Amino acid sequence: MLAGAETATPEGVRFSESHVAAHLGAPTVLIDITEGPAGVAEGVGSAAGLLGCDLVVYTDIGGDAIATGTEPGLGSPLCDAVMLAGAVRLGSRLDTAMALIGAGCDGELELDEVLARIAALAAAGAWIGTSSVGLATADELERAAKAAGSEASMQVVHCARGAIGTAEIRGGRRRVPHGPVGALAFCFDLDAALAELPLTQAVLDADGLQAARDALVARGISTELDYEHQRAAAT
Repeated sequence: MLAGAETATPEGVRFSESHVAAHLGAPTVLIDITEGPAGVAEGVGSAAGLLGCDLVVYTDIGGDAIATGTEPGLGSPLCDAVMLAGAVRLGSRLDTAMALIGAGCDGELELDEVLARIAALAAAGAWIGTSSVGLATADELERAAKAAGSEASMQVVHCARGAIGTAEIRGGRRRVPHGPVGALAFCFDLDAALAELPLTQAVLDADGLQAARDALVARGISTELDYEHQRAAAT
């Protein structure tokens, strides 16, 4: 669905996309992942057709979207895997690319883990280009990140402005690296990348979000859905 500045849950909680819509002065898009990759493919395809888009770039901050599932800090692989699987399901119906920005900036994968995954994608022939966040883009990104409350995006801003070292996010629960690599965006051909995306492969045929979650748990991978269930049980 298209989201405007006031789009919210039934409980009145505005989406991050709603805050970005307010910042841009234009609608953003919300994709329902509850029907799994097939539902994502239908949603993205419909939105692209409605908006007249001929290319969709699936962008991840941090690196969990290209994880193997063995990384100790991995915390939210489910949505990324379902979204990328939906992109694969779209196939030739719509041109797609995958991008990774802010390596390690979400506090899940370590920087060397992200770089190892980028190298694996390069070896598979999937790496198609790299760009950087310049100062003007960093200024724009800062305004959008503050509007949406995105801590990970703000780390990209810091990296683009020359920050070095580490910083704490998520109330001190995660630490992220600062440095020039965090201001780079790596772009990949999704078809070529698929062989090196085991989590996307695992959920490719899932018929819903719960089935996708079960496919990852069967591999010993805890997901953000498990975290939310645990939080709900504790309240």
